[in-house]
Amino acid sequence: MNYTRRAERQIDELTEHYESKGRHAALTRMRAAIVEAEARIIRAPEAGLPAPGPYPTLAEPGMAWIKCGRYWFRYTLTTPFTIMAIVFETANIPAHL
Repeated sequence: MNYTRRAERQIDELTEHYESKGRHAALTRMRAAIVEAEARIIRAPEAGLPAPGPYPTLAEPGMAWIKCGRYWFRYTLTTPFTIMAIVFETANIPAHL
């Protein structure tokens, strides 16, 4: 799976946050969500949503969103599939794009 630099930075920031707080279980859950997202995107990319429910204005042609665990993943619908963003469910999602 490909990741944009932004998505990689978001993973790094979340990892650093969880490690600094000693939240090892949260880090494990985030990693599991990433694995699940990759598998779901590869298996059925068209199953994603145009945008997270509270943010319909984030819909964009050629992009989709899925929620795995407590994270939203934005990805391209063209191959190679690329994860564009990873955002915690309660975050201000538009501010992280």
